[in-house]
Amino acid sequence: MPGENLTREEARLRARLLGVDAYEVALDLRSAVGAGPAAGAGPRTFRSVTTIRFRCAEPGTATFADLVAPSVTSVTLNGRELDPKAVFDGARIALEDLAAENVLVVDAQCAYSRTGEGMHRFADPEDGEVYLYTQYEPADARRVFATFEQPDLKAPFTFSVTAPAAWTVLSNGEQDGEAEPVAGDAASATWRFVPTRPISTYITAVVAGPYHVVRDHYTRTSADGTVLEIPLGALCRKGLARHFDADDVFAVTKQGLDFFHDHFDYPYPFGKYDQAFVPEYNIGAMENPGCVTFREEFVFRGKVTQAAYERRANVILHEMAHMWFGDLVTMEWWDDLWLKESFADFMGSFSLVEATRFTNGWVTFANNRKAWAYRADQLPSTHPVTADIHDLEDAKLNFDGITYAKGASVLKQLVAYAGRDAFLEGARRYFKRHAYGNTRLTDLLEVLQETSGRDMAAWSRSWLQTAGVNSLTPLATYDAADRITELAILQEAPAGHPELRPHRVAVGLYRRREAGGALERYARAEVDVAGPRTVVTELAGAERPELILVNDDDLTYCKIRFDEGSLATLRAHLGDLTDPLARALCWSALWNLTRDGLMPTRDYLELVQRFAGAETDIGVLQMVQAWASGALVHYAAPARREQAGRELAQSALRELRLAEPGSGHQLTWARFFAELAETEPDLQLLHGLLDGSGKVDGLDVDQELRWTLLCALAARGAADEATLAAELARDDTASGRRHHVRCLASRPSAEVKAEAWASVVDSDTLSNALAEATIAGFAQPSQRELLAPFAPRYFEVIERIWSERSIEIAMAVVRGLYPALQDDRETLEATDAWLRAHEDAPPALRRLVLEARDDLARALRAQECDATAG
Repeated sequence: MPGENLTREEARLRARLLGVDAYEVALDLRSAVGAGPAAGAGPRTFRSVTTIRFRCAEPGTATFADLVAPSVTSVTLNGRELDPKAVFDGARIALEDLAAENVLVVDAQCAYSRTGEGMHRFADPEDGEVYLYTQYEPADARRVFATFEQPDLKAPFTFSVTAPAAWTVLSNGEQDGEAEPVAGDAASATWRFVPTRPISTYITAVVAGPYHVVRDHYTRTSADGTVLEIPLGALCRKGLARHFDADDVFAVTKQGLDFFHDHFDYPYPFGKYDQAFVPEYNIGAMENPGCVTFREEFVFRGKVTQAAYERRANVILHEMAHMWFGDLVTMEWWDDLWLKESFADFMGSFSLVEATRFTNGWVTFANNRKAWAYRADQLPSTHPVTADIHDLEDAKLNFDGITYAKGASVLKQLVAYAGRDAFLEGARRYFKRHAYGNTRLTDLLEVLQETSGRDMAAWSRSWLQTAGVNSLTPLATYDAADRITELAILQEAPAGHPELRPHRVAVGLYRRREAGGALERYARAEVDVAGPRTVVTELAGAERPELILVNDDDLTYCKIRFDEGSLATLRAHLGDLTDPLARALCWSALWNLTRDGLMPTRDYLELVQRFAGAETDIGVLQMVQAWASGALVHYAAPARREQAGRELAQSALRELRLAEPGSGHQLTWARFFAELAETEPDLQLLHGLLDGSGKVDGLDVDQELRWTLLCALAARGAADEATLAAELARDDTASGRRHHVRCLASRPSAEVKAEAWASVVDSDTLSNALAEATIAGFAQPSQRELLAPFAPRYFEVIERIWSERSIEIAMAVVRGLYPALQDDRETLEATDAWLRAHEDAPPALRRLVLEARDDLARALRAQECDATAG
């Protein structure tokens, strides 16, 4: 990544100097098909011609344009030809002696990507077809065309694309007429697109290839009779067409468009609405206006649970919310990334619950999304929701649980604090006031203060401009009649972030009316918590509860703690809680106690074995299973780990056999059992499910489940290379190849591990998807001794990896190959030694290593807690 960074100060200076009027971008993508360059001849490239029309506030001064490309053919500024060798350094084009009005033309050869950054090229192994798509955030448009690559230099974009005539080509704008034949090349055509509204470079997009396309239409008539027409499109690779449930995608899309128009009172501003499901995608989705891209794993090749459909619907709605929060109104710089991501995360769940069939969306949010936030907020790299982003590398790492999930949780607290109507009216004013512009935190606070009458500056200081998560603990006293005399909430803050925040919380009291009955809420009060101790006067005189649940209904962002009586109730009767949200909150709180070394891991695993089988919410169940797996691998005392694993596996097998045949719960327990299987009888059952000699009534062992079973067997040395090759022959698809690579890397052999390591660390030939699959297969919990020799090698190579690879791949390697399974003091000391010796390493790299160190230190504390438990 040498020379590709951009600092906030550089961006601010350029924004003060320039105003951009228009981009015209012409891409020739015909080179994507056919034979590539000879080995050693450099990357496969395409021609990119960019014309930028821009103004300069100080004529005669200098600036630079951004371009990351193997070569530049020509650069012309205001009709004056510049020498590419003199002005282009591989990442920037120097522009001197600017006029008041300027025209820059750059003709370059840009490289196709295999890392998911820029113009990604994918060749489908199933049929040889080539698929292209772009992914830019935060700053990779410069890999496809010359830009001023920062969010506050918005402009209209006009794209034209030359490509094979049989392809489908999309961009942000609608197609302008029919594709035009290319003179002298009957097999090619040029697509032209209408100019966009002013948007930022990072949300421009091109999708091109022989995609399978499904069309639909959305129509809405407003109260004044105005009719809004939005053409809809949904795309995937041809090889996935038979699995593509576009009808469900369109149903959620239309529900979302109805919801956002009802609540935002601002018509969708970008014309059409295409949604492309693309291969080898690094992230979940991207909010390119009019041309949203998603990872193709959201096209389900086999049976999945309702949680998977809910997740897809949430992502569809999250990206749609961005059309207003992020695309129409965009943050000025990445400091205020939360202005789009926190809002989209919140609005995704809000609209999911109110507009679709997934009415339990807040349960998933409480159990899943907030767990991501809690972890991120306790790392040494924690930061305020409004972060201090010095440069692009900082920005890349801040697409994290704080910016997304904590920010969304804070907005949920804001709705409780300011009121739903005031919040939505603030959003409406924000859109109208800042349409097609850029904003800072103060711009949003201004409208919210107008609509709510609340002091938003004070609220912001506590919630948006400080880091860390508070803990809320109930403390109750009772009289002789077992009535509450006083119920107080104690608020604590971590030592490094001592802020005590204002919380609007609900407190629920639960008890069973009869022995063996349901644990139900019989009293509830909302209260404004402030300072270290707050008395809940409304609950004085209530009957003694068996469970006091602070933050009932999940109104605020905090770690829930329990008094001794409540914790004892959960240990005995967690499964008797009838309300799914309350149950999810309790599971999450128990997991936080385990992570914090306040509850022995054995106790948490016992709760999972006793009560997970009764969990009705499939999303909560999957999260609880993931936590149990993490607890077993990282937090269980080493002396107990093997026995605990066998017990958990047998519990999973029991629940698999008890689950309703053909249900999502049955499928979830099957996957979990496969992950845990270690003993010979367990592995024989996995073999039986694969070859048909073993049966679980109602369990459909489809292709995706087959790979799950095979990966488990391969990691235990129970599936050899020939077996895996036979499975690949059965499923020689893009997905099948990823599974195959992971299975190969997971085998318990020193030679296999050395090959996997070399393919990722010593070579950059693997695509992003195959590199990630290799990393996932490499680190198997059952192979700690086998992986030990690679721990010192990790610290020898990471600085080189960071300097040589793209940031996306570098992050995957640094995170994925950290020797977390060597969970001992020696690894902790080796990490500290590297940090001491590399104080001048890139801050983003140091951050990743510091985070890994913190996870390891937390694991060692939890293991000690588990080892010393009676």
